[in-house]
Amino acid sequence: MKKTIFLLILAFISVQTFAQKFGYIDSEFITSKMPDYKKAQEDMEKYSDKWVKDIEEKETELKKMRLQFQQEEILLTADMKRERLKNIEDKENALKELNNKVFGINGLVFQKKKELIKPSLDEIYKACEKVARQKQLMFIFDKASDINMIYTDPRHDYTDYVLEALGISLKEDKNQNNQVTKPKK
Repeated sequence: MKKTIFLLILAFISVQTFAQKFGYIDSEFITSKMPDYKKAQEDMEKYSDKWVKDIEEKETELKKMRLQFQQEEILLTADMKRERLKNIEDKENALKELNNKVFGINGLVFQKKKELIKPSLDEIYKACEKVARQKQLMFIFDKASDINMIYTDPRHDYTDYVLEALGISLKEDKNQNNQVTKPKK
């Protein structure tokens, strides 16, 4: 009997030792409430729009060159045709290169996004660390990321704690739910 009680106590202690607390946050919800993140996204859209406009202008210019070549092709000598086709090909290559430079892997869009949004993401990470220490959590999952969570118990949602750690408070407003205010530091 004593041996059974001892084994039960030992098993209980082992389970308690290996029991790990976890929680989750919704980073999309958090970032939607961060004024700095919203500003960074707006700035990013301005840069992207500018780059898209530049590329579209170059595409329009290339289309005009092709159309002009097609219209004048019968009047051109063989040397003139080769020269025009080479100019069109050079323009196409320059356009592809610009497109890759701007929108490719590690392109200008990626670099600018990293530059503008990284400070907000670092803030969230630090707030998550703080909440994890305070709540003695072993893991915090982000339900907005690629990790799929089939079921999430609302008791483990620590999004509000992370918002609080960031200094962002949610207030109920008659006209708008979850209005955000960020106190000045």
